[in-house]
Amino acid sequence: MDYLKTVVPSHLLAERGSNLVIINPGSGNIRIGLAQDDVPFNIPHCIARRTTQTPKKILQDQLLNSHVTTAQHVERERAYDIIASLLKIPFLDEDGGNRSFLQKMGRVDGYPPHESQKEPAFSWTDVIERVNSNNKDEPGESLLQRECADSKEPISSGNKYKEYICGEEALTISPTEPYCLRRPIRRGHLNISLHYPMQQVIEDLQAIWDWVLVEKLQIPHSQRNMYSAVLVVPETFDNREIKEVLSIVLRDLRFSSAVVHLESLAAVFGSGLSTACVVNVGAQVTSVVCVEDGVSLPTTQITLRYGGEDISRCLLWTQRHHQTWPPIRTDPLIKAVDSLMLNRLKESNCQISEGHLEAVAIVHSYEDGMPPVSHKTRLTALNVPPMGLFYPKLLVPDVYPPPPRTWFNDNEDMLEDTWNMDFAGGSAAFPMWESYPVFQTKQKKEDIIGLAEAITKSILLTGRIDLKRKLFCSMQLIGGGGLTRGLVAAVEERVLHSIPSHEAVDTVEVLPSRTNPTFTSWKGGAILGILDFSREAWIHREDWIRSGIHIGSGRKYRDSYYLQAQTMCYMNS
Repeated sequence: MDYLKTVVPSHLLAERGSNLVIINPGSGNIRIGLAQDDVPFNIPHCIARRTTQTPKKILQDQLLNSHVTTAQHVERERAYDIIASLLKIPFLDEDGGNRSFLQKMGRVDGYPPHESQKEPAFSWTDVIERVNSNNKDEPGESLLQRECADSKEPISSGNKYKEYICGEEALTISPTEPYCLRRPIRRGHLNISLHYPMQQVIEDLQAIWDWVLVEKLQIPHSQRNMYSAVLVVPETFDNREIKEVLSIVLRDLRFSSAVVHLESLAAVFGSGLSTACVVNVGAQVTSVVCVEDGVSLPTTQITLRYGGEDISRCLLWTQRHHQTWPPIRTDPLIKAVDSLMLNRLKESNCQISEGHLEAVAIVHSYEDGMPPVSHKTRLTALNVPPMGLFYPKLLVPDVYPPPPRTWFNDNEDMLEDTWNMDFAGGSAAFPMWESYPVFQTKQKKEDIIGLAEAITKSILLTGRIDLKRKLFCSMQLIGGGGLTRGLVAAVEERVLHSIPSHEAVDTVEVLPSRTNPTFTSWKGGAILGILDFSREAWIHREDWIRSGIHIGSGRKYRDSYYLQAQTMCYMNS
Protein backbone atom coordinates (compact mmCIF):
# COMPACT_ATOMS: atom_id res chain seq x y z
CA MET A 1 0.00 0.00 0.00
CA ASP A 2 2.81 2.42 0.88
CA TYR A 3 4.48 1.57 -2.42
CA LEU A 4 1.33 2.45 -4.38
CA LYS A 5 1.15 5.84 -2.66
CA THR A 6 4.61 6.80 -3.93
CA VAL A 7 4.86 5.08 -7.30
CA VAL A 8 4.59 7.12 -10.52
CA PRO A 9 1.56 5.91 -12.55
CA SER A 10 3.60 5.44 -15.72
CA HIS A 11 6.03 3.22 -13.78
CA LEU A 12 3.11 1.19 -12.44
CA LEU A 13 1.81 0.73 -15.99
CA ALA A 14 5.18 -0.41 -17.24
CA GLU A 15 5.72 -2.71 -14.27
CA ARG A 16 2.32 -4.38 -14.09
CA GLY A 17 0.84 -3.74 -17.51
CA SER A 18 3.28 -5.56 -19.76
CA ASN A 19 1.91 -9.04 -18.98
CA LEU A 20 -1.74 -8.12 -18.45
CA VAL A 21 -4.20 -8.57 -21.35
CA ILE A 22 -7.53 -6.72 -21.15
CA ILE A 23 -10.39 -8.38 -23.09
CA ASN A 24 -13.65 -6.46 -23.56
CA PRO A 25 -16.00 -8.50 -25.80
CA GLY A 26 -19.02 -6.85 -27.40
CA SER A 27 -21.68 -7.85 -29.90
CA GLY A 28 -20.24 -5.83 -32.76
CA ASN A 29 -16.56 -5.45 -31.82
CA ILE A 30 -14.03 -6.87 -29.42
CA ARG A 31 -11.44 -4.66 -27.76
CA ILE A 32 -8.19 -6.41 -26.74
CA GLY A 33 -4.85 -4.95 -25.71
CA LEU A 34 -2.11 -4.94 -23.11
CA ALA A 35 -2.84 -2.89 -19.99
CA GLN A 36 0.18 -0.70 -20.74
CA ASP A 37 -1.21 0.28 -24.16
CA ASP A 38 -2.95 3.63 -24.65
CA VAL A 39 -5.73 2.09 -26.75
CA PRO A 40 -6.69 -1.50 -27.57
CA PHE A 41 -7.23 -3.17 -30.90
CA ASN A 42 -10.89 -2.66 -31.83
CA ILE A 43 -11.84 -5.50 -34.16
CA PRO A 44 -15.18 -6.67 -35.64
CA HIS A 45 -16.25 -9.64 -33.54
CA CYS A 46 -16.81 -12.15 -36.32
CA ILE A 47 -15.23 -15.06 -38.17
CA ALA A 48 -15.70 -16.51 -41.67
CA ARG A 49 -15.05 -20.23 -41.96
CA ARG A 50 -14.48 -22.11 -45.18
CA THR A 51 -17.47 -24.25 -46.13
CA THR A 52 -17.97 -27.16 -48.50
CA GLN A 53 -21.74 -27.09 -48.23
CA THR A 54 -23.84 -26.96 -51.38
CA PRO A 55 -25.76 -24.76 -51.60
CA LYS A 56 -23.45 -22.55 -49.58
CA LYS A 57 -24.78 -20.89 -46.44
CA ILE A 58 -23.54 -17.26 -46.41
CA LEU A 59 -24.49 -16.57 -42.77
CA GLN A 60 -24.70 -18.89 -39.79
CA ASP A 61 -27.08 -17.20 -37.42
CA GLN A 62 -30.53 -17.35 -35.96
CA LEU A 63 -33.32 -16.84 -38.47
CA LEU A 64 -33.55 -13.27 -39.70
CA ASN A 65 -36.83 -11.43 -39.71
CA SER A 66 -35.88 -9.13 -42.58
CA HIS A 67 -39.52 -8.40 -43.39
CA VAL A 68 -40.84 -5.28 -41.69
CA THR A 69 -44.54 -5.67 -40.94
CA THR A 70 -47.10 -3.10 -42.00
CA ALA A 71 -47.63 -2.09 -38.36
CA GLN A 72 -43.88 -1.59 -37.86
CA HIS A 73 -43.68 0.45 -41.05
CA VAL A 74 -46.53 2.71 -39.91
CA GLU A 75 -44.91 3.14 -36.48
CA ARG A 76 -41.57 3.95 -38.11
CA GLU A 77 -43.10 6.65 -40.33
CA ARG A 78 -44.96 8.09 -37.35
CA ALA A 79 -41.72 8.21 -35.34
CA TYR A 80 -39.99 9.96 -38.25
CA ASP A 81 -42.65 12.66 -38.35
CA ILE A 82 -42.41 13.22 -34.57
CA ILE A 83 -38.64 13.65 -34.92
CA ALA A 84 -39.06 15.89 -37.98
CA SER A 85 -41.33 18.19 -35.97
CA LEU A 86 -38.76 18.42 -33.18
CA LEU A 87 -35.85 19.04 -35.57
CA LYS A 88 -37.84 21.54 -37.64
CA ILE A 89 -37.49 19.63 -40.92
CA PRO A 90 -40.22 18.52 -43.37
CA PHE A 91 -42.31 15.46 -42.64
CA LEU A 92 -41.90 12.35 -44.78
CA ASP A 93 -44.64 13.29 -47.23
CA GLU A 94 -43.87 17.01 -47.43
CA ASP A 95 -40.64 17.33 -49.41
CA GLY A 96 -41.26 15.26 -52.54
CA GLY A 97 -42.32 18.11 -54.78
CA ASN A 98 -39.45 20.45 -53.92
CA ARG A 99 -36.58 17.96 -53.65
CA SER A 100 -35.21 18.23 -57.20
CA PHE A 101 -35.20 22.02 -57.05
CA LEU A 102 -33.56 22.07 -53.62
CA GLN A 103 -30.87 19.66 -54.74
CA LYS A 104 -30.06 21.72 -57.81
CA MET A 105 -29.67 24.78 -55.62
CA GLY A 106 -27.21 22.93 -53.39
CA ARG A 107 -28.48 24.66 -50.28
CA VAL A 108 -31.44 24.04 -48.04
CA ASP A 109 -32.72 26.79 -45.72
CA GLY A 110 -29.30 28.34 -45.39
CA TYR A 111 -27.57 25.06 -44.46
CA PRO A 112 -24.91 24.31 -47.07
CA PRO A 113 -24.40 20.59 -47.53
CA HIS A 114 -20.98 19.65 -46.21
CA GLU A 115 -18.68 17.47 -48.24
CA SER A 116 -18.28 14.01 -46.74
CA GLN A 117 -14.83 12.57 -46.29
CA LYS A 118 -13.70 10.66 -49.36
CA GLU A 119 -13.60 7.25 -47.74
CA PRO A 120 -11.94 4.60 -49.94
CA ALA A 121 -13.91 1.55 -50.95
CA PHE A 122 -13.40 -1.74 -49.17
CA SER A 123 -11.50 -4.34 -51.17
CA TRP A 124 -12.54 -7.96 -51.39
CA THR A 125 -10.46 -10.08 -49.03
CA ASP A 126 -7.89 -12.42 -50.55
CA VAL A 127 -8.97 -15.85 -49.30
CA ILE A 128 -6.06 -17.82 -50.77
CA GLU A 129 -3.22 -18.97 -48.55
CA ARG A 130 -0.18 -18.91 -50.79
CA VAL A 131 2.69 -21.22 -50.02
CA ASN A 132 6.17 -19.73 -50.44
CA SER A 133 8.33 -22.62 -51.56
CA ASN A 134 11.53 -20.82 -50.55
CA ASN A 135 10.47 -19.91 -47.05
CA LYS A 136 7.14 -21.24 -45.89
CA ASP A 137 7.37 -19.65 -42.47
CA GLU A 138 8.57 -16.18 -43.30
CA PRO A 139 8.55 -14.19 -40.03
CA GLY A 140 6.51 -11.04 -39.65
CA GLU A 141 4.00 -11.85 -42.38
CA SER A 142 0.48 -12.81 -41.42
CA LEU A 143 -1.36 -15.30 -43.57
CA LEU A 144 -4.64 -13.54 -42.76
CA GLN A 145 -3.51 -9.97 -43.34
CA ARG A 146 -2.91 -9.72 -47.09
CA GLU A 147 -5.05 -7.32 -49.07
CA CYS A 148 -6.78 -8.68 -52.11
CA ALA A 149 -6.32 -7.83 -55.74
CA ASP A 150 -9.33 -6.98 -57.89
CA SER A 151 -8.69 -9.86 -60.26
CA LYS A 152 -9.60 -13.34 -59.05
CA GLU A 153 -6.62 -15.65 -58.97
CA PRO A 154 -7.19 -19.37 -59.48
CA ILE A 155 -5.86 -21.78 -56.87
CA SER A 156 -2.51 -23.03 -58.15
CA SER A 157 -0.35 -25.92 -57.05
CA GLY A 158 0.49 -25.65 -53.35
CA ASN A 159 -2.01 -22.86 -52.64
CA LYS A 160 -5.23 -23.45 -50.73
CA TYR A 161 -8.19 -21.65 -49.18
CA LYS A 162 -7.64 -20.19 -45.71
CA GLU A 163 -9.58 -22.25 -43.21
CA TYR A 164 -10.92 -19.18 -41.42
CA ILE A 165 -10.61 -15.39 -41.55
CA CYS A 166 -11.30 -13.04 -38.63
CA GLY A 167 -12.16 -9.38 -38.06
CA GLU A 168 -12.84 -6.84 -40.78
CA GLU A 169 -11.39 -9.13 -43.46
CA ALA A 170 -14.16 -11.63 -42.63
CA LEU A 171 -16.74 -8.94 -43.45
CA THR A 172 -15.22 -8.15 -46.85
CA ILE A 173 -15.16 -11.63 -48.36
CA SER A 174 -16.91 -11.81 -51.72
CA PRO A 175 -20.23 -13.72 -51.51
CA THR A 176 -18.98 -15.92 -54.35
CA GLU A 177 -16.23 -17.39 -52.15
CA PRO A 178 -16.86 -20.61 -50.15
CA TYR A 179 -17.13 -19.01 -46.72
CA CYS A 180 -19.81 -18.78 -44.04
CA LEU A 181 -19.83 -15.71 -41.77
CA ARG A 182 -20.48 -16.18 -38.05
CA ARG A 183 -21.02 -13.67 -35.25
CA PRO A 184 -20.64 -15.49 -31.91
CA ILE A 185 -22.25 -12.68 -29.86
CA ARG A 186 -25.55 -11.10 -30.86
CA ARG A 187 -27.52 -8.45 -28.97
CA GLY A 188 -25.43 -8.86 -25.82
CA HIS A 189 -25.61 -12.66 -25.54
CA LEU A 190 -23.82 -15.70 -26.91
CA ASN A 191 -25.48 -16.24 -30.28
CA ILE A 192 -26.63 -19.79 -29.60
CA SER A 193 -29.58 -21.18 -31.54
CA LEU A 194 -30.70 -24.22 -33.49
CA HIS A 195 -28.79 -22.75 -36.44
CA TYR A 196 -25.65 -21.97 -34.44
CA PRO A 197 -24.93 -24.63 -31.79
CA MET A 198 -23.19 -23.76 -28.56
CA GLN A 199 -20.06 -25.76 -29.38
CA GLN A 200 -19.58 -23.78 -32.60
CA VAL A 201 -20.10 -20.47 -30.80
CA ILE A 202 -17.43 -21.38 -28.23
CA GLU A 203 -15.01 -22.58 -30.92
CA ASP A 204 -15.50 -19.35 -32.88
CA LEU A 205 -14.90 -17.14 -29.84
CA GLN A 206 -11.73 -19.05 -29.07
CA ALA A 207 -10.51 -18.79 -32.68
CA ILE A 208 -11.15 -15.02 -32.90
CA TRP A 209 -9.52 -14.22 -29.57
CA ASP A 210 -6.56 -16.50 -30.25
CA TRP A 211 -6.07 -14.90 -33.67
CA VAL A 212 -5.96 -11.43 -32.11
CA LEU A 213 -3.48 -12.56 -29.44
CA VAL A 214 -1.13 -14.13 -31.98
CA GLU A 215 -1.46 -11.79 -34.96
CA LYS A 216 -2.03 -8.44 -33.24
CA LEU A 217 -0.48 -8.70 -29.78
CA GLN A 218 2.27 -11.13 -30.85
CA ILE A 219 1.67 -13.44 -27.89
CA PRO A 220 2.29 -17.04 -29.06
CA HIS A 221 0.85 -20.07 -27.29
CA SER A 222 4.24 -20.96 -25.82
CA GLN A 223 4.31 -17.68 -23.85
CA ARG A 224 0.65 -17.48 -22.87
CA ASN A 225 1.28 -18.85 -19.35
CA MET A 226 3.32 -15.70 -18.62
CA TYR A 227 0.20 -13.51 -19.02
CA SER A 228 -2.94 -12.84 -17.01
CA ALA A 229 -6.27 -11.66 -18.41
CA VAL A 230 -8.88 -9.15 -17.25
CA LEU A 231 -12.31 -9.95 -18.70
CA VAL A 232 -14.51 -6.84 -18.90
CA VAL A 233 -17.94 -8.34 -19.58
CA PRO A 234 -21.17 -6.59 -20.57
CA GLU A 235 -24.03 -6.35 -18.09
CA THR A 236 -26.16 -8.41 -20.45
CA PHE A 237 -24.11 -11.59 -19.92
CA ASP A 238 -25.76 -14.11 -17.62
CA ASN A 239 -23.84 -16.35 -15.23
CA ARG A 240 -23.40 -19.27 -17.54
CA GLU A 241 -22.11 -17.06 -20.34
CA ILE A 242 -19.48 -15.68 -17.99
CA LYS A 243 -18.48 -19.23 -17.06
CA GLU A 244 -18.09 -20.13 -20.74
CA VAL A 245 -15.87 -17.16 -21.61
CA LEU A 246 -13.80 -17.75 -18.47
CA SER A 247 -13.24 -21.31 -19.65
CA ILE A 248 -12.11 -20.03 -23.03
CA VAL A 249 -9.60 -17.68 -21.41
CA LEU A 250 -8.18 -20.14 -18.88
CA ARG A 251 -8.61 -23.58 -20.48
CA ASP A 252 -8.30 -22.86 -24.22
CA LEU A 253 -6.25 -19.66 -24.48
CA ARG A 254 -4.07 -20.87 -21.58
CA PHE A 255 -3.73 -17.67 -19.55
CA SER A 256 -2.20 -18.26 -16.12
CA SER A 257 -4.98 -16.42 -14.29
CA ALA A 258 -8.00 -14.23 -14.95
CA VAL A 259 -10.45 -11.90 -13.22
CA VAL A 260 -13.89 -10.66 -14.28
CA HIS A 261 -15.19 -7.09 -14.05
CA LEU A 262 -18.46 -5.54 -15.19
CA GLU A 263 -18.36 -2.95 -17.96
CA SER A 264 -20.16 -0.40 -15.81
CA LEU A 265 -17.76 -0.76 -12.90
CA ALA A 266 -14.76 -0.62 -15.24
CA ALA A 267 -16.22 2.49 -16.89
CA VAL A 268 -16.38 4.50 -13.68
CA PHE A 269 -12.86 3.44 -12.73
CA GLY A 270 -11.68 4.27 -16.23
CA SER A 271 -13.00 7.81 -15.81
CA GLY A 272 -11.78 8.34 -12.26
CA LEU A 273 -15.31 8.36 -10.83
CA SER A 274 -16.94 6.54 -7.93
CA THR A 275 -20.64 7.16 -8.59
CA ALA A 276 -22.33 7.54 -11.99
CA CYS A 277 -25.22 6.46 -14.19
CA VAL A 278 -23.38 4.57 -16.92
CA VAL A 279 -25.07 4.72 -20.34
CA ASN A 280 -23.39 2.31 -22.75
CA VAL A 281 -24.46 2.80 -26.39
CA GLY A 282 -23.00 -0.22 -28.16
CA ALA A 283 -23.32 -1.62 -31.66
CA GLN A 284 -26.36 -3.80 -30.93
CA VAL A 285 -27.33 -3.14 -27.31
CA THR A 286 -27.71 -0.03 -25.18
CA SER A 287 -27.53 -0.58 -21.42
CA VAL A 288 -28.12 1.73 -18.47
CA VAL A 289 -26.99 0.93 -14.92
CA CYS A 290 -26.13 3.00 -11.85
CA VAL A 291 -22.89 2.62 -9.88
CA GLU A 292 -22.55 3.91 -6.31
CA ASP A 293 -19.18 4.11 -4.57
CA GLY A 294 -17.62 1.61 -6.95
CA VAL A 295 -20.42 -0.97 -6.71
CA SER A 296 -22.85 -1.69 -9.54
CA LEU A 297 -26.53 -1.60 -8.49
CA PRO A 298 -28.18 -4.53 -10.34
CA THR A 299 -31.74 -3.39 -9.62
CA THR A 300 -31.13 -0.29 -11.75
CA GLN A 301 -30.03 -2.16 -14.88
CA ILE A 302 -32.09 -1.60 -18.03
CA THR A 303 -31.15 -3.22 -21.33
CA LEU A 304 -32.36 -1.72 -24.61
CA ARG A 305 -32.00 -3.99 -27.61
CA TYR A 306 -30.90 -1.41 -30.13
CA GLY A 307 -27.61 0.32 -30.89
CA GLY A 308 -25.34 1.82 -33.50
CA GLU A 309 -25.92 -0.82 -36.17
CA ASP A 310 -29.68 -0.14 -36.04
CA ILE A 311 -28.96 3.56 -36.58
CA SER A 312 -26.84 2.68 -39.63
CA ARG A 313 -29.66 0.63 -41.15
CA CYS A 314 -32.07 3.48 -40.39
CA LEU A 315 -29.76 5.80 -42.36
CA LEU A 316 -30.23 3.55 -45.40
CA TRP A 317 -34.01 3.45 -44.92
CA THR A 318 -34.15 7.25 -44.65
CA GLN A 319 -32.20 7.76 -47.89
CA ARG A 320 -34.30 5.25 -49.78
CA HIS A 321 -37.48 6.87 -48.57
CA HIS A 322 -36.23 10.24 -49.82
CA GLN A 323 -34.94 8.61 -53.03
CA THR A 324 -31.40 9.90 -52.47
CA TRP A 325 -29.78 6.45 -52.37
CA PRO A 326 -28.37 5.27 -55.72
CA PRO A 327 -30.22 2.42 -57.47
CA ILE A 328 -27.81 -0.22 -56.17
CA ARG A 329 -28.28 -3.50 -54.29
CA THR A 330 -27.48 -2.60 -50.67
CA ASP A 331 -28.50 -5.15 -48.01
CA PRO A 332 -26.64 -4.87 -44.69
CA LEU A 333 -28.44 -7.89 -43.21
CA ILE A 334 -27.08 -10.21 -45.90
CA LYS A 335 -23.97 -8.43 -47.23
CA ALA A 336 -21.62 -7.65 -44.35
CA VAL A 337 -19.56 -5.24 -46.46
CA ASP A 338 -22.67 -3.07 -46.89
CA SER A 339 -23.03 -2.93 -43.10
CA LEU A 340 -19.40 -1.75 -42.86
CA MET A 341 -20.04 0.97 -45.44
CA LEU A 342 -23.20 2.20 -43.70
CA ASN A 343 -21.46 2.30 -40.30
CA ARG A 344 -18.71 4.44 -41.78
CA LEU A 345 -21.21 6.80 -43.43
CA LYS A 346 -23.10 7.11 -40.13
CA GLU A 347 -19.95 7.88 -38.12
CA SER A 348 -18.83 10.49 -40.65
CA ASN A 349 -22.13 12.25 -41.29
CA CYS A 350 -24.87 11.62 -38.69
CA GLN A 351 -25.34 13.98 -35.78
CA ILE A 352 -28.13 15.38 -33.63
CA SER A 353 -28.96 18.99 -34.54
CA GLU A 354 -31.88 21.12 -35.64
CA GLY A 355 -32.61 22.06 -39.22
CA HIS A 356 -31.70 20.44 -42.53
CA LEU A 357 -28.57 18.34 -42.35
CA GLU A 358 -27.31 17.09 -45.71
CA ALA A 359 -23.98 15.93 -47.08
CA VAL A 360 -22.42 15.02 -50.39
CA ALA A 361 -20.98 11.54 -49.96
CA ILE A 362 -19.45 8.68 -51.89
CA VAL A 363 -21.24 5.35 -51.49
CA HIS A 364 -20.17 2.09 -53.04
CA SER A 365 -21.92 -0.87 -54.60
CA TYR A 366 -20.40 -4.28 -53.98
CA GLU A 367 -21.56 -6.90 -56.47
CA ASP A 368 -20.48 -10.53 -56.24
CA GLY A 369 -16.83 -10.89 -57.13
CA MET A 370 -16.72 -7.54 -58.95
CA PRO A 371 -14.62 -4.49 -58.04
CA PRO A 372 -16.60 -1.91 -56.00
CA VAL A 373 -18.25 0.92 -57.93
CA SER A 374 -18.37 4.48 -56.53
CA HIS A 375 -21.51 6.61 -56.58
CA LYS A 376 -21.59 10.29 -55.58
CA THR A 377 -24.85 11.25 -53.94
CA ARG A 378 -26.42 13.76 -51.59
CA LEU A 379 -27.50 12.25 -48.28
CA THR A 380 -30.37 13.98 -46.53
CA ALA A 381 -32.04 14.12 -43.09
CA LEU A 382 -28.79 12.94 -41.48
CA ASN A 383 -29.95 14.13 -38.07
CA VAL A 384 -32.96 11.78 -38.03
CA PRO A 385 -31.35 8.29 -37.61
CA PRO A 386 -29.46 8.99 -34.33
CA MET A 387 -32.70 10.35 -32.85
CA GLY A 388 -33.87 6.74 -32.99
CA LEU A 389 -32.12 6.33 -29.64
CA PHE A 390 -34.95 8.40 -28.16
CA TYR A 391 -37.67 7.04 -30.49
CA PRO A 392 -36.68 3.36 -30.99
CA LYS A 393 -39.69 2.54 -33.18
CA LEU A 394 -37.80 4.41 -35.89
CA LEU A 395 -35.09 1.73 -35.74
CA VAL A 396 -37.31 -1.41 -35.91
CA PRO A 397 -34.97 -3.40 -33.63
CA ASP A 398 -36.98 -6.61 -34.18
CA VAL A 399 -35.38 -6.93 -37.62
CA TYR A 400 -32.41 -8.53 -35.86
CA PRO A 401 -33.78 -10.03 -32.62
CA PRO A 402 -31.64 -11.25 -29.72
CA PRO A 403 -30.71 -14.95 -29.73
CA PRO A 404 -33.27 -17.42 -28.36
CA ARG A 405 -32.38 -18.33 -24.78
CA THR A 406 -33.73 -21.87 -24.39
CA TRP A 407 -30.18 -23.20 -24.08
CA PHE A 408 -29.90 -21.59 -20.64
CA ASN A 409 -32.55 -23.85 -19.12
CA ASP A 410 -30.49 -27.03 -19.02
CA ASN A 411 -30.16 -27.44 -15.24
CA GLU A 412 -26.66 -25.99 -15.15
CA ASP A 413 -26.92 -23.03 -12.83
CA MET A 414 -23.51 -21.72 -11.88
CA LEU A 415 -24.74 -20.27 -8.62
CA GLU A 416 -25.92 -23.74 -7.56
CA ASP A 417 -22.90 -25.80 -8.58
CA THR A 418 -19.59 -24.26 -9.56
CA TRP A 419 -19.53 -21.15 -7.42
CA ASN A 420 -20.36 -23.01 -4.21
CA MET A 421 -17.68 -25.64 -4.61
CA ASP A 422 -14.85 -24.09 -2.70
CA PHE A 423 -16.32 -21.84 -0.10
CA ALA A 424 -19.33 -21.59 2.13
CA GLY A 425 -21.96 -18.94 1.74
CA GLY A 426 -22.30 -19.07 -2.03
CA SER A 427 -22.41 -15.80 -3.88
CA ALA A 428 -22.56 -13.90 -0.60
CA ALA A 429 -18.85 -14.64 -0.19
CA PHE A 430 -18.12 -13.36 -3.68
CA PRO A 431 -20.24 -10.22 -4.11
CA MET A 432 -19.32 -9.64 -7.77
CA TRP A 433 -21.75 -12.34 -8.83
CA GLU A 434 -24.62 -10.77 -6.93
CA SER A 435 -24.65 -8.03 -9.55
CA TYR A 436 -25.71 -10.39 -12.35
CA PRO A 437 -29.50 -10.45 -12.69
CA VAL A 438 -31.40 -13.68 -13.16
CA PHE A 439 -32.23 -14.08 -16.83
CA GLN A 440 -35.76 -13.20 -17.87
CA THR A 441 -37.16 -15.62 -20.41
CA LYS A 442 -39.60 -13.01 -21.75
CA GLN A 443 -38.47 -9.71 -23.18
CA LYS A 444 -39.49 -6.87 -20.89
CA LYS A 445 -41.64 -4.11 -22.30
CA GLU A 446 -38.97 -1.57 -21.38
CA ASP A 447 -36.80 -3.04 -24.13
CA ILE A 448 -38.39 -0.60 -26.57
CA ILE A 449 -38.51 2.54 -24.44
CA GLY A 450 -36.36 5.48 -25.45
CA LEU A 451 -32.95 6.28 -24.00
CA ALA A 452 -34.08 9.29 -21.93
CA GLU A 453 -36.89 7.30 -20.30
CA ALA A 454 -34.50 4.42 -19.58
CA ILE A 455 -31.95 6.70 -17.91
CA THR A 456 -34.61 8.39 -15.79
CA LYS A 457 -36.20 5.09 -14.80
CA SER A 458 -32.83 3.57 -13.86
CA ILE A 459 -31.86 6.49 -11.62
CA LEU A 460 -35.28 6.72 -9.96
CA LEU A 461 -35.01 3.02 -9.04
CA THR A 462 -32.23 3.90 -6.59
CA GLY A 463 -34.86 5.38 -4.27
CA ARG A 464 -32.81 7.86 -2.23
CA ILE A 465 -33.24 11.51 -3.16
CA ASP A 466 -29.61 12.39 -2.41
CA LEU A 467 -28.34 9.59 -4.64
CA LYS A 468 -30.85 10.41 -7.37
CA ARG A 469 -29.70 14.04 -7.47
CA LYS A 470 -26.08 12.95 -7.63
CA LEU A 471 -26.69 10.45 -10.42
CA PHE A 472 -28.70 12.88 -12.55
CA CYS A 473 -25.62 15.13 -12.45
CA SER A 474 -23.23 12.23 -13.09
CA MET A 475 -24.40 10.58 -16.29
CA GLN A 476 -21.59 8.90 -18.21
CA LEU A 477 -21.87 8.11 -21.95
CA ILE A 478 -19.67 5.26 -23.14
CA GLY A 479 -19.56 2.93 -26.14
CA GLY A 480 -19.13 3.81 -29.80
CA GLY A 481 -22.50 5.56 -29.83
CA GLY A 482 -21.16 7.98 -27.24
CA LEU A 483 -19.16 9.64 -30.03
CA THR A 484 -22.33 10.82 -31.80
CA ARG A 485 -22.15 14.59 -32.21
CA GLY A 486 -24.94 16.38 -30.37
CA LEU A 487 -25.87 13.36 -28.24
CA VAL A 488 -24.72 14.87 -24.93
CA ALA A 489 -26.94 17.94 -25.24
CA ALA A 490 -29.86 15.82 -26.44
CA VAL A 491 -29.55 13.42 -23.48
CA GLU A 492 -29.40 16.29 -20.99
CA GLU A 493 -32.43 18.05 -22.47
CA ARG A 494 -34.60 14.95 -22.79
CA VAL A 495 -33.71 13.43 -19.43
CA LEU A 496 -34.54 16.73 -17.72
CA HIS A 497 -37.97 16.77 -19.37
CA SER A 498 -38.64 13.11 -18.53
CA ILE A 499 -38.16 13.51 -14.76
CA PRO A 500 -41.59 13.47 -13.03
CA SER A 501 -42.62 16.85 -11.65
CA HIS A 502 -42.91 15.52 -8.08
CA GLU A 503 -39.20 14.59 -8.02
CA ALA A 504 -37.05 17.29 -6.40
CA VAL A 505 -34.50 17.27 -9.22
CA ASP A 506 -33.88 20.30 -11.41
CA THR A 507 -30.34 19.75 -12.73
CA VAL A 508 -28.92 17.11 -15.06
CA GLU A 509 -25.45 16.75 -16.52
CA VAL A 510 -23.53 14.34 -18.73
CA LEU A 511 -19.97 14.26 -17.47
CA PRO A 512 -17.30 15.09 -20.06
CA SER A 513 -15.41 12.05 -21.27
CA ARG A 514 -11.74 11.85 -20.38
CA THR A 515 -11.05 9.19 -22.98
CA ASN A 516 -12.55 7.87 -26.20
CA PRO A 517 -15.97 6.55 -25.02
CA THR A 518 -15.43 3.41 -27.12
CA PHE A 519 -12.52 2.40 -24.90
CA THR A 520 -13.62 3.69 -21.47
CA SER A 521 -14.53 0.27 -20.06
CA TRP A 522 -11.43 -1.32 -21.55
CA LYS A 523 -9.23 1.36 -19.97
CA GLY A 524 -10.98 0.91 -16.65
CA GLY A 525 -10.32 -2.82 -16.83
CA ALA A 526 -6.62 -2.06 -17.34
CA ILE A 527 -6.55 0.25 -14.30
CA LEU A 528 -8.41 -2.26 -12.12
CA GLY A 529 -6.06 -5.02 -13.22
CA ILE A 530 -2.98 -2.96 -12.41
CA LEU A 531 -4.20 -1.69 -9.03
CA ASP A 532 -5.66 -5.00 -7.87
CA PHE A 533 -2.18 -6.38 -7.36
CA SER A 534 -3.15 -8.50 -4.33
CA ARG A 535 -5.07 -10.78 -6.72
CA GLU A 536 -7.41 -12.15 -4.08
CA ALA A 537 -10.24 -12.38 -6.60
CA TRP A 538 -8.13 -13.80 -9.43
CA ILE A 539 -8.91 -17.27 -10.71
CA HIS A 540 -5.91 -19.47 -11.52
CA ARG A 541 -5.84 -21.79 -14.48
CA GLU A 542 -4.99 -24.95 -12.53
CA ASP A 543 -7.79 -24.35 -10.02
CA TRP A 544 -10.32 -23.69 -12.76
CA ILE A 545 -9.45 -26.84 -14.69
CA ARG A 546 -9.26 -29.02 -11.56
CA SER A 547 -12.39 -27.97 -9.68
CA GLY A 548 -14.08 -25.12 -11.52
CA ILE A 549 -12.99 -22.26 -9.29
CA HIS A 550 -11.03 -21.42 -6.20
CA ILE A 551 -11.70 -18.05 -4.66
CA GLY A 552 -9.54 -17.66 -1.59
CA SER A 553 -11.14 -15.04 0.65
CA GLY A 554 -13.52 -14.00 -2.13
CA ARG A 555 -13.70 -10.42 -0.87
CA LYS A 556 -13.46 -8.75 -4.24
CA TYR A 557 -14.59 -5.29 -3.20
CA ARG A 558 -13.14 -5.29 0.30
CA ASP A 559 -10.81 -2.47 -0.68
CA SER A 560 -13.10 -0.78 -3.20
CA TYR A 561 -12.75 2.62 -1.53
CA TYR A 562 -8.99 2.24 -1.40
CA LEU A 563 -8.89 1.14 -5.04
CA GLN A 564 -11.10 4.09 -5.92
CA ALA A 565 -8.72 6.51 -4.23
CA GLN A 566 -5.81 4.99 -6.10
CA THR A 567 -7.74 5.30 -9.37
CA MET A 568 -8.42 8.97 -8.74
CA CYS A 569 -4.74 9.52 -7.98
CA TYR A 570 -3.76 7.59 -11.07
CA MET A 571 -6.15 9.44 -13.40
CA ASN A 572 -5.18 12.86 -12.08
CA SER A 573 -1.42 12.34 -12.29
